[in-house]
Amino acid sequence: MTTLGTASAAPGEMDTGRLQVGESRDGSPVGLPVAVINGADEGKRLYMQAASDGDELNGVGVVRQVVPQIDPSELAGEILIVGIVNYHAFQVAEHRNPIDDTKMNRAYPGDENGTSSERIAKATFDAAISADLVIDLHQGSTSRMIDETRVRCGSRHRRHRECLELAKTFGCGYILDQKGPDGQLARAAPDEGVPTIDPELGGAVGWDHESIRKGVEGVFNVLREYGFLDGSAEIEPQTRAAGFEQYGSPAGGLVDFQVELGERVSPGDTLFVVTDAFGTEKADVTADSNGVFWRTRRLPQVATGEYVCSVGTNVDSY
Repeated sequence: MTTLGTASAAPGEMDTGRLQVGESRDGSPVGLPVAVINGADEGKRLYMQAASDGDELNGVGVVRQVVPQIDPSELAGEILIVGIVNYHAFQVAEHRNPIDDTKMNRAYPGDENGTSSERIAKATFDAAISADLVIDLHQGSTSRMIDETRVRCGSRHRRHRECLELAKTFGCGYILDQKGPDGQLARAAPDEGVPTIDPELGGAVGWDHESIRKGVEGVFNVLREYGFLDGSAEIEPQTRAAGFEQYGSPAGGLVDFQVELGERVSPGDTLFVVTDAFGTEKADVTADSNGVFWRTRRLPQVATGEYVCSVGTNVDSY
């Protein structure tokens, strides 16, 4: 029998339930929606979660398409899923948990006696480190961003190679291989020996169906390549970046981008220009390094010094 919260499934079965993580302000229990898929045959355990940040919905879109497509009778191993991690932020369509004003993916490994976010992090972390592999589904919030998979443990970590192979198998096309901030699940779980990736499925307000499609394909690539399902993934080389350069605006005004997401850039290439409301050019911002145009702000208006875009640097093929 495999359990997660109130979900419990025998071999060849699937069940859904709730993982209690505290109480709301009226004293009612707060339970995260969870699913357990227990394969008919023995195998590895995969843990997957979505909406660690409450406005990042593409991961939820992936989960709701993946789960109905998996037949437990054809599965080897177990899959544990938390469909919505940042419960409070999801309810109000915000990035951070409004109960304690915390970014959930900075709270791992959590604390069972801590704040709202720390308690949620602890409950989901315990589920994650019970697994052999972890997929933590994210997106670039509401910015515009390429579809990528992040390896956050750092190149010197003992699980780095396994995390990198998992990212390559997921197969979004791009990998950011850069040590992440403290408190990320993709930083904390490898410290417990569990290879973990952080797919950032584009950036959108609401759903982005193409990014969701890539996320669904990525999950099934992992399920096939790691023996949960029959077949193997068609693993193709990924474009890997080991760093980021961020660009702010030297002037206030309106931004016009001169390159497309995913396009290669070289030093001196114009990334964007800033004009006033009448079209008069005020600034021309160029790339400092070779790289890939990775991420941009969504709205065109900027103030002096405000973030505009990012370029992935130290790029190779993996």
